[in-house]
Amino acid sequence: MDNKTLSIVSYITLFGWLISFIIGKEKSSSFLKYHLKQSLGLVIFSIVLFIILNILLMATKIGILGILGCIPLVLMIIGIINAANDVEKPLPIIGKMVEDKFSFIG
Repeated sequence: MDNKTLSIVSYITLFGWLISFIIGKEKSSSFLKYHLKQSLGLVIFSIVLFIILNILLMATKIGILGILGCIPLVLMIIGIINAANDVEKPLPIIGKMVEDKFSFIG
């Protein structure tokens, strides 16, 4: 797989990220590394948001909070579009925070 394909796959859940990280180790470019960092930040954000929303939903019984659970899906689609268009553009909300994190990626 080329770096563009691996960048797109990295946004598709944690398993897609792991596949992209393992396969892309030999031939990674700065483009792939950038999208690996963005997508790992998205996975972590999704998990944290899931936990917070579940606590809030149990405590408040306000069902409208469940709509906020769609945010990771929207960010995933934006990331896939950026990777497909060969653009190194940060994701909204979390992109700037994770650009300089995850030094183990490269």
